[in-house]
Amino acid sequence: MADPKRRKRSGGRSGNTRREGAAIEQMPWRLPQNTDRPTEPLDADGVEAIHNTAMRILEEIGIEFLNKEAIEIFKEAGCKVEGENVKMDREWVMEMLSHAPADFHITPRNPDRKLHIGGKTILFGNVSSPPNYFDIEQGRKTPGTREQCANLLKLTQYFNCIHFAGGYPVEPVDVHASVRHLDVVHDKLMLTDKVVHAYCLGKERVEDVMEMVRIAGGMTDEEFESKPHMYTNINSTSPLKHDEPMIDGCLRLARRGQAIFVTPFTLAGAMAPVTMAGAVAQSIAEALAAIVLFQYVRPGTPCVIGTFTSNVDMKSGAPAFGTPEYMRATQMTGQMARFYKLPMRASGSCAANVPDGQAMWETSNALWSAVQSGTNVVYHAAGWLEGGLIASPEKFIMDCEMIQMIQRYMEPAITATGVDDVAFDAIKEVGPNGHFFGIEHTQQRYENAFYQPMVSDWRNFEAWEATGGVWTAERAHRTYKRILEEFEAPAMDQARADELREFVERRKAEGGAPTDF
Repeated sequence: MADPKRRKRSGGRSGNTRREGAAIEQMPWRLPQNTDRPTEPLDADGVEAIHNTAMRILEEIGIEFLNKEAIEIFKEAGCKVEGENVKMDREWVMEMLSHAPADFHITPRNPDRKLHIGGKTILFGNVSSPPNYFDIEQGRKTPGTREQCANLLKLTQYFNCIHFAGGYPVEPVDVHASVRHLDVVHDKLMLTDKVVHAYCLGKERVEDVMEMVRIAGGMTDEEFESKPHMYTNINSTSPLKHDEPMIDGCLRLARRGQAIFVTPFTLAGAMAPVTMAGAVAQSIAEALAAIVLFQYVRPGTPCVIGTFTSNVDMKSGAPAFGTPEYMRATQMTGQMARFYKLPMRASGSCAANVPDGQAMWETSNALWSAVQSGTNVVYHAAGWLEGGLIASPEKFIMDCEMIQMIQRYMEPAITATGVDDVAFDAIKEVGPNGHFFGIEHTQQRYENAFYQPMVSDWRNFEAWEATGGVWTAERAHRTYKRILEEFEAPAMDQARADELREFVERRKAEGGAPTDF
């Protein structure tokens, strides 16, 4: 194990907070607290109807598990197993769910970036897993590269409103799949000091990432397994299936005490019923089937129930996001997550192909539905386009503007009602014939009284036109370039960095993860 007293690599910033000459003026790092009461479209009977339907799915229809180890575990637990189909009674399901923590923490290599998952905390993460990249400079959609992936990781680290690093922010298809996880996770651990993710795509990838996170944190195996230091997110194969590699990876993570997000991807009208209540009930059943497996294997495994329930465009069959149905499904799932006492994951998403008005109103709907639902973890919050097929740096920065506005919206100062806040004396001083610009009450507060944008331009048309009439996406692109120019990676102990590099080199020499090409 590396000596913690060994020297650190020179350079680096732990926070990338406000400083003279920075590319942007951004809000400081914080874990926002959502103090609003959640929107609850379901009454008590509605919650019971969805719960009962989810339980009937588990009891009467069953879930297909394509993982042989999981099948044997379910048999041991007394579930009804026929081939790959598993049926489980509701009493056992609820007993297993009682072991799942309502909240927990994940601690990355920088303990100042520790995350609280659950309660009123709402956290935002970067776009994850698009195979393609678009920016307005290249002007076209192209397969992702390692350089583009690294640049998006730099944005992930730079923005204080982005709390964790999800999967690959764009898939670097220029790196062979056998070693892609080694290169990208190495980049992630060197370019960020935030909580990171492992894909459950074969045992080698999961085991490699756990070891890399352990090395980067300078931990023994026992220290790594003592609490969550990373997480995975898996999807069911809707309708009503869980596949081999994802369940395998989760079982490995669960046995070592790491966090698991289970997020069915249910599109109403295609992979789920066309009605949102039916789609949500199916999604709940698929998620709970996996969560109870992990609780049986290791009671207390930190789990998050996710929602990715939306609808398809019934004219084209294409996925739609940020729709009224998507928003309601997210709110409904929030009610069910609270019913089961589980933290919840939702997403920022859109179907737009470029960072335009459609992209922003659909993403805004998605982000605000996460707020309304009491979501704890917002995946894909910054940078997502084309239903998750494109990552865009301009969209990333435009989304961070929205996320910062949401964080500002939640600050208690805005709704404070103390003597100075209700401002009776200030109103009396100005009276009916004055203005508030010059009075002491305003002068003491004007610098921090209101949200200050980093991309929005609040000048009038003439002033905007006089400085070139730059549209929002172009302003975001220029900000992106300035951030890359000034970016400095967070420091890492040199011995840990060397050990991490040596591990990656050794595993690459061994062939990494097996592939069929």
